[in-house]
Amino acid sequence: MDKIYEEVGFIAYYFHWSHDEIMSMEHRERRTWCEEISRINRNLNEEGKKQPDNPFDVFR
Repeated sequence: MDKIYEEVGFIAYYFHWSHDEIMSMEHRERRTWCEEISRINRNLNEEGKKQPDNPFDVFR
């Protein structure tokens, strides 16, 4: 059950989607979005953007 809270919080934080929008997704789709957000953040960090380390990036 904790994983669903991590996924929902992670997606909501970055994409500002509503709880209902996120919860209507299948687990696999939520997981895919979490991985995509993490990839975006890693790319920004590697490009030298002033992006702090992401404490929510639990999906490495």
